[in-house]
Amino acid sequence: MVAYSEIKASNALINDATAPRVAVFVSGTSGIGQLTIRVLAATGASLKIYLIGRKSSFERARTFIEELHSINANANIIWTEGEVSLLSEVRRICEVIRTKERHVDLLFLTTGYTPFGSRSETSEGLEISQSLAYYSRMLFIRHLLPLLDNSEAPRVVGVLAGGMESASIDLDDIDLRKPGNFGPMKAQPQFCTMNTIGMERLATDNPHITFIHSMPGWVATGNVWRGVDDPNSYIGWFVWLILAPLISLFSFTEEESGQRHLFQCTSAAFGGRGTHWNGKAGVNSVGGRENGLFLVGYKCDCTQNARVISVFREKAQEKIWDHTLEVLKPYI
Repeated sequence: MVAYSEIKASNALINDATAPRVAVFVSGTSGIGQLTIRVLAATGASLKIYLIGRKSSFERARTFIEELHSINANANIIWTEGEVSLLSEVRRICEVIRTKERHVDLLFLTTGYTPFGSRSETSEGLEISQSLAYYSRMLFIRHLLPLLDNSEAPRVVGVLAGGMESASIDLDDIDLRKPGNFGPMKAQPQFCTMNTIGMERLATDNPHITFIHSMPGWVATGNVWRGVDDPNSYIGWFVWLILAPLISLFSFTEEESGQRHLFQCTSAAFGGRGTHWNGKAGVNSVGGRENGLFLVGYKCDCTQNARVISVFREKAQEKIWDHTLEVLKPYI
């Protein structure tokens, strides 16, 4: 556990030398992405932030950008519209960024939601929540690797459920297409584990980059409703009467959530590069302390989840990664 007071003290040290000069926030118009951008801007550092969101988010994003400019006149916020559940859109957005930038210091990924309803596919044939929570994230990383490699201290932070991996993921139905195989109890562990598998593989192939798979804990962002098809269904009533009140009762404040994720984005506690850190150094998924993949819990401490990860590293990693590359191949 990293005390909140220590996190705020670390974040107070962020300046032009240690802040991510060019950052890409995928789904930063609401939720944890927005909260993290707000506290990052409040550091006063010179920043360029690509704020990626859907067309329907534009008005909300415009108000947010105005707020950020009032907080930090040195923050250059670039609204970048795109429907990132579509891999073709991910490729297009990355091409735009690559034409404008020589390096990217931070890639922050928060896309996805818990699918309480039935399976729903994009026009590209992928289940929407899985595309958001996994495939589009992997594609963003793959396309922006050259720019991340050009950074002095590149970092990729994916917010989902780091440390909550399951050894019982379905390798015979990776995309959960079989009848009755899709639902929140099976989809969420599947997406989480696939993220850790994919990010660990990318970390191994790109040792210059620090990767973090974060479990944020409960934050009352309202996004829990996105996965509910019908608010008058049993699931809708469950979310309204039980889940949403529990989240509100036990969640972090918006400020604390933003500060904790800013710490993950900038602190030398993870990989040794970033804002100076005198505390205990994090241990990555293979037991090292320099770069690699860090599984970071909601209290900002690291876990190796060694018992589970050692199993899927041996039995599932190659199959999951080969399947991932096959899905992404038309968009690389």
